[in-house]
Amino acid sequence: MNDENANRLLQFHFRLGWWGLLFFLSLGLVLELLHGLKSDFYLDVSNETRRHLWTLSHAHGGLISLVHLAFASTLGLMPSSPGLERVWASRCLCGALALVPGGFFLGGLFIHGGDPGLGIFLLPPGGALFFVG
Repeated sequence: MNDENANRLLQFHFRLGWWGLLFFLSLGLVLELLHGLKSDFYLDVSNETRRHLWTLSHAHGGLISLVHLAFASTLGLMPSSPGLERVWASRCLCGALALVPGGFFLGGLFIHGGDPGLGIFLLPPGGALFFVG
């Protein structure tokens, strides 16, 4: 991987990490707003699954965004690392940022009798991508 591609990858993950933090921390503010307004859609006992899954979406999204920032920070410290490994790690981390919090959010969006919706099935592939990344 040449220096230009490595620099673009570094900048991409810094941007993705910071934008991800902004998005998922904003989601946390929206959840706090729903809580503060005593929204039945969020706080009702029958929606406990939704509240739990959306909190997990917010937390996991923020943490995976921090991992993107850490990944970008370490890219410059390992110049001898093969380019293909960096690209695969990058793609896996990007997939994890979409699938893990997205699975939690979609699972909480459509709940069925206290059970999460089908979006929860995005978690296993997202977790695998995060592990590989």
